[in-house]
This record gives sequence, structure tokens and C-alpha cells, in this order.
Amino acid sequence: MTWTPTLQDDADTVSGRLLSALRRDIAEGRLSPGTRLPPHRDLAHRLGIGIGTVTSVYGEAARQGLLTATVGRGSFVADAVARSDRGDGGIDLSRNVPPLGSAQRRLPATLARLARRPDLGLLLDYAPPAGLDAHRRTAASWLRRIGAFPDARADRLIVTTGAQQAMTLAFDILCAPGDAIMTEAASYFGVRSIAQAGGQATIGLAMDEEGLLPDALDRAAAGGARVLYTLPTLQNPTGRIMGEQRRRDIAAIARRRDLWIVEDDLYSIYATGGTPAPLAAHAPERCFYIHGTSKVFGPGLRTGFLIAPDDDRFERILRLIRARIYAPATMGPTVACQWIEDGSADEIVAETLDEMLARGRLAIERLGAAASPPADPRCPHLWLPMPELEAERVTARALRAGITLTPPSAPVIDPSLISGVRLCLGAAADRTELGLALDRIATALDSRRTEAAEAVI
Repeated sequence: MTWTPTLQDDADTVSGRLLSALRRDIAEGRLSPGTRLPPHRDLAHRLGIGIGTVTSVYGEAARQGLLTATVGRGSFVADAVARSDRGDGGIDLSRNVPPLGSAQRRLPATLARLARRPDLGLLLDYAPPAGLDAHRRTAASWLRRIGAFPDARADRLIVTTGAQQAMTLAFDILCAPGDAIMTEAASYFGVRSIAQAGGQATIGLAMDEEGLLPDALDRAAAGGARVLYTLPTLQNPTGRIMGEQRRRDIAAIARRRDLWIVEDDLYSIYATGGTPAPLAAHAPERCFYIHGTSKVFGPGLRTGFLIAPDDDRFERILRLIRARIYAPATMGPTVACQWIEDGSADEIVAETLDEMLARGRLAIERLGAAASPPADPRCPHLWLPMPELEAERVTARALRAGITLTPPSAPVIDPSLISGVRLCLGAAADRTELGLALDRIATALDSRRTEAAEAVI
């Protein structure tokens, strides 16, 4: 086999570019199932790269189900059924995760460094319910440094097992069965799952280009609802950013109506144009502020941060943690804090933002007017507004083409106010894979328009 791949600038390393080229050539039919790939040494010589790089890429491709390898015979392109069985038969854009390459490259060295720490064994003991004091101080300093929460205090910060646990703790403290949680008309789908588990209803509130409308909040609060869950910065799924005055207006309504606010600020790390202060800065006495590392370091570290008001509810949360899990995990936060302290976090953030900027531009270029551009082009999710039935049809067509999208009903709290399809741009393995997915989504959108035209005829 004389396969000589074209290495495009779609990954940061030679091995990443070679793996991307292999995946692309298989997807586009240049490498058919059963094709024997060149020996490691031959391909390395042809491309002018190290033989170890080729060996590493072939091994990773085999783990992903792209290749099969037999000692003495070589490496072969796997058939489509085998790749599908391994979960590699399509592209999944339904999970809102960051591109993990930057963090993955640093993880082995970080773990090796941590292994040399003389106090490492202490991590096997129970931690305090709010997390280790060192982790709390590091987390608060990071939130201040990145501009997410300039007033973050370590003594009010709780390290949680991911942001979703922080949400659950806040709702458990604030809500009783039968209560209602207000949120944007389209929101993080987890809010509905948590509410249902706690016996609460969800109320979707109207939005505009800045997100949540104050008048809609005021009307819902007049009906008796007392808890608001909101994503004011790069709102999920719409990518909108709430302006400074809007935040002041929301805080004023919360005070006048005696509301509690659960503020999800996970995506502010992607807003590079100067984000207004969080709602928690305008109404700290009634706001539970949530941040974490999953949207930039990766969800596997399970490291979230909850800043609670300075009252008895802070202690109630600690008692709840003790009752439910007794103590938070420490290994994930240790890795996250190591990166924050040694500067790796800044590098990971910078590289991830650059990658998301390229992916965001690619998505707007491929999808054009079908997409609603987010308030910052680095936003990891992209909203395609369309009627509810069309959203279901487009999602089904995309799935038949091998692209998994978030079910349209998942983020929509009130379908009478908003509907559409969310794309998670960070979930693709690389830009080449994202480009293939976007092309298939564009075809699904074109099919929608063709069907509409035929219906008129």
C-alpha cells in the first residue's frame, strides 16, 4: 500500500495530524475497509517523521476501532461494522465537552510530578466537607484571576464533585417538593432532571438577545416561584451574554421579590471580550454561584466550585454533604489545582480558546444563516433556531448520516417560546472531524429546505 497522507494543520502535534489524516481518509473513502496500511518504518520515512510517532498513531487508531492489527501481517482498515461496534461509527456532537488535547498532553507529566509529592498519601484520607483548604484557596484565586468572580472568597467556597453536584446542593437547600424553579426558556437540560428528582417543576422564561428578560422573571415571581437558575454568560444553549444593566435589573427584581438565584457561570471562561460582573457580585446575599473546570480541563476531573451566601445556608450545605457523601473526592481537584498553581491552566485555557475560535469560525462558515452566532465566537455551543418539528427532522437526518446531536427537546423548557438544535463544537476529535460533521448537518438543513419547497409545489 502506497498511502501517503496529507497532514493538515488541524492538530497541535504530528501524531495528532497523522491520526486526523487517517480518520479523514477512512471517512472520505480513500482508505476502504480491509486496506493494508504501510509498515511503520516505510510511512515514517515517507513523511519524514519518527517511527515511534507512526507506531503510536497506529496503536491509538486500533484502540478507536479504526484499524485491526495482526502480528506478522500488519495493520488493516477495520470494516464499518467493527468501527460501529466500538462506538466509532459516527460523530457525536451532543456532549458539551471541550477539546481535550491540551489537557491530555499535560496529564502524564502532571501525574508523575504529583507522585513525587511526599504528602500524596494524605489524599487517601477523608477531606473536610467543603474540600481541602488549599484547594479552596487555589480555586478562589483562580476565579479572581480569570475575572469570573473578582470577589471570590475561599471561606465561602465549597469544592464539589462537578458543577452538577453544586446545582443539586443549591436546589436541595432552597427548594421543597412542589416548588418551581425558574430558568430560561431553553437551558441546561440537567436543571430539569434535578428538579424532577426533587419533585419540583420548571418554568421557562422568555429571552431576547441578552438572555433572560426581566419582565418575564417579574411575572413568574408574582405567581409564587422563588428560585431562579440562570446562565448569564454564553447561555447554554443559545450562546447569549447578559449585559451589565440587565444583570442589575435581575438582581433588583430578586431583592424586591425575595428570590434566590443559582448562577451557572461555567462558560464565562470562553467570553474574552470583558464579561460583566456576575449576578453574585450584585446580589451576594441571595446568590449561589457555580463554576468549575469541566468546560476547559475536561469533565473527568469532576471538580466544581460553589460559592454560597454568607449565612446559615453555607453550614446547611456542609451538613448535607456529610449526610450524602461524607467527604468530597480529592484526586481530581488536586490535578486541577496543580495546573492552576504551576501555570499549566493558563496554557490550557489559551490553547483551548484558540481551538474553539477556529472551530466556531468553521461552523459559521459551513452553516451560514442557519446558525445564530454566539456573543463570543469561542463559545463551545452553537444554536440553530428553527421550528420544533423541523428541529426533530433535522436531528433525525443528521443521525442517519452518522451525526449525533442533542435531542431538540432536551434543552427546551418552554417550546412555545423557543426551539432549535444545539451543536457542541468541542466534542469532535479535531477540526477535520468537525468539518465532516458540519457538512452532513448542512446537508440535513438543505433537505429541510428542499422538502419545504416541494410541499409548496
